[in-house]
Amino acid sequence: MKLKYIFIMVMLLGLLGNYTYGQSKRNKVPDNVMQSIYERVKTPHKYGLVIVPEDNSKKADCPTVFRKGDDWFMTYIIFNGSGYETWLAKSADLLHWKTQARILSFSDTANWDCNQKAGYAALEDMKWGGSYKLQKYDGKYWMSYFGGHERGYEKGRMAIGISYTEKDPSVPHEWMRLDHPVLTPDDPDVSWWDNHVQYKETVIWDKSKLTGHPFLMYYNANGDSVNKKRGAERIGLAVSDDMLHWKRYGKDPVLDHGPGITGDPDIQKIGDVYVMFYFGAFWKTGPGGVFNRFACSYDLVHWTDWTGEKLIQSSEPYDNEFAHKSCVIKNKGVVYHFYCAVNKAQQRGIAVATSKDMGKSSLNFVAPPVKVKK
Repeated sequence: MKLKYIFIMVMLLGLLGNYTYGQSKRNKVPDNVMQSIYERVKTPHKYGLVIVPEDNSKKADCPTVFRKGDDWFMTYIIFNGSGYETWLAKSADLLHWKTQARILSFSDTANWDCNQKAGYAALEDMKWGGSYKLQKYDGKYWMSYFGGHERGYEKGRMAIGISYTEKDPSVPHEWMRLDHPVLTPDDPDVSWWDNHVQYKETVIWDKSKLTGHPFLMYYNANGDSVNKKRGAERIGLAVSDDMLHWKRYGKDPVLDHGPGITGDPDIQKIGDVYVMFYFGAFWKTGPGGVFNRFACSYDLVHWTDWTGEKLIQSSEPYDNEFAHKSCVIKNKGVVYHFYCAVNKAQQRGIAVATSKDMGKSSLNFVAPPVKVKK
């Protein structure tokens, strides 16, 4: 009897061990898959600047690229000293871009977001090498943004809002906005890592509902850590069933490197692997500096971090201060990695690196004024 009992216990433990191993294996992306993803997304050829502000009082940042018909479009943000506005640009070849107009502008001072509207087109087809079109939900196109009332560079307790339009998103026009933020540092379900300021986000449509919800928002924020020191930024997840009402998924971030910044998520799906491009900055452990890299997931919740070569880092005069913040697509066999380029003079524009040598951009930052000694 005792032998039979021991045999049953051993079998149960073996089954439990196999179950645990299966869960771990399912959640973790194997090293060979991570290496394969790196080989598919790397872009060793820097083409150069593609969006440059018209003067040195403005800074361009945070590209999101989508396609409509035969043309490509980019939403990006401009900081002009007062705050962020969101703009639209157009291109036929992903290399030469023409600015169209604002689509999220400064507004009445009574609004919660009057001086900050940093927008990111949402619900884009995220299939690698796919259509990259914006998908309609409830008869509307959608865009998330982080906004705020205070003037200045990311001043105040900014929060995340939702905007939408029933019009063609490739035609410049002012998008409509909800009259309230959908995620704030003061929400009842706010967590330790996002109770101070919320920043850039990307919203995807997961029609398989791996989390139980169709709409997923990955966003970076900072808050009070365990030791009550502010400053670190981490990437977390919120979910929605209708694009209007959002709640946090879990109490902890999905990607966290401790001190420093882990930010600006951008999601693509390559085969059965979800790839989150993001930037890291000022980490006290691991790679230093400011750079772009990626993490991978099978379930959109557990992410395996790439620890190999950086995808983008400073190397050119136009990005010798920072090279960071990703928007990555593949078109006609070529990978385009758009990023924010900042030089030592603190001029900020949008550049692109490619998997194939596409030549060099003729764009440059506007020359800074020459200081004359009196």
